[in-house]
Amino acid sequence: MKPLAKKPILTDKRLFYLEQLTEKVNLESFSCPIDEYNEYLRNEAVRSQKDQMALTWLFCERSSGAIASYMSLIADAIKLSASEKELHVLDYPFKTVPAMKIAKLAVSASFQERYKGIGSLMVEMATEIAIACNEEYFACRFITVDADIEHNDTVIDFYLKNGFVYNDEAGKKRLKTVSMRRDILFRA
Repeated sequence: MKPLAKKPILTDKRLFYLEQLTEKVNLESFSCPIDEYNEYLRNEAVRSQKDQMALTWLFCERSSGAIASYMSLIADAIKLSASEKELHVLDYPFKTVPAMKIAKLAVSASFQERYKGIGSLMVEMATEIAIACNEEYFACRFITVDADIEHNDTVIDFYLKNGFVYNDEAGKKRLKTVSMRRDILFRA
């Protein structure tokens, strides 16, 4: 028997909705292959929100309310080298540039099996949130991420595919994560 093909999530956006995490949301429906990400959502995300350390967004299936994915967003600033500033046409004397970081991004295993593109859609939604901040509240030039290579050896390819590049100024000292950025002003 031929396995069922995964449905592309971008054509099924109407089947899902995005909502901010609250204490009332049942988180038991979420389970991804990385235990640390399950633990964060169940045990730390609400506290992080109350302490204004991270804001978590849930991507839920309309019919069941099940959590397909989540992302936690935080404010950030990144240091760019002279060549990186030139690449992004940033002729400013500032040492750092404003950004928004995807602190956590995880997709439920059961939804990974049924759909393709949920992670990429989450990156697009994070970008739309950053653009809204630019239009209404504060400047944000980049989306950043510390790609978790400790738990997922293909995560670098995922972020490269979604328009991220390496942050030279972050250095190569990290063994568990790789610092990356995506320019939201000049998107491909």
